[in-house]
Amino acid sequence: MKKILALALVLALALGVAPVLAEKPAEVKIGILAPAVTHGWVAAVAYNAEQRAKELGVDYKVATSANAEEMTTQLADLLTWGATAIVAFPQWSGMEDPIKEALDKGVVVVNFDIDIAVDGVYKVTGDNYDMGVQGAKYIVDKVGDKATVVMLEVPTAGSVNDLRKAGFEDTIKEIAPELNVLSFATKFTREDGLKDMADILIANPEIDAVYSMDDETSIGALQAIAEAKRTDIKVITGGGGMQEYFKMMPENEEIWIQSATYSPAMVKHAVDMAISLLKGETVESPMVIPTTIVDRDNYTEFMDEGSPY
Repeated sequence: MKKILALALVLALALGVAPVLAEKPAEVKIGILAPAVTHGWVAAVAYNAEQRAKELGVDYKVATSANAEEMTTQLADLLTWGATAIVAFPQWSGMEDPIKEALDKGVVVVNFDIDIAVDGVYKVTGDNYDMGVQGAKYIVDKVGDKATVVMLEVPTAGSVNDLRKAGFEDTIKEIAPELNVLSFATKFTREDGLKDMADILIANPEIDAVYSMDDETSIGALQAIAEAKRTDIKVITGGGGMQEYFKMMPENEEIWIQSATYSPAMVKHAVDMAISLLKGETVESPMVIPTTIVDRDNYTEFMDEGSPY
């Protein structure tokens, strides 16, 4: 058998033909599902997924949607187009049944960042729980273990919110059980961060720190703090790795501005994973991207003029 393979290889080379040593999938068609661009980090996710598909030279389509119902329709359209793999970034609940239907049709599904409670889905994610852990440690390090902290949670963000909140609360219970944590609901936009933080400031005359889960929310909250001329707040956290937010870090000497981040470029790993699965290769799932802490001490290491976010 070895002699036959060797002769085949020699003959192929002599004829100028590249031998096929491993079987490739008959077709690779990647469908990329992302939310409509209401948030810079989301825009960067869609951008990086598309860039990776272009780099690899595979057939792809990107579909964006404003809610679970629209994403369900987009998924159906991608399946009709003939997608053999789906990279999905669903920001809402309600995608379980349509994703299961795709799996039942033999389509590979790689979930990005947010959990889908369906067996057979592969996943690439940031370490959302650890982002909460690091946020708690950072705040306690800066303001002590008996401070008053506002937590800006985002229940509509599903597992991202749940994990970041759990990491924060579990760590506070362990390292600062006497910390006074006041929880308020907001959204991952600067407009909501501004509006909600303005109301919180009126209702709470003394706040030492703000645990925010998102850079854009934090930008809005910082605007509210500045407009209210509050000087009591010494720390605000964030998440996502936004260049505009990084630039604010050295500009405000009164407040430690922090981001517990993982890059939206990690979605490229989800595209790679989908293609590997189509080739029948073994992959690590979930693939967890570790947390990086950025503040005024190291922000210059993370500045990137080419970043869309």
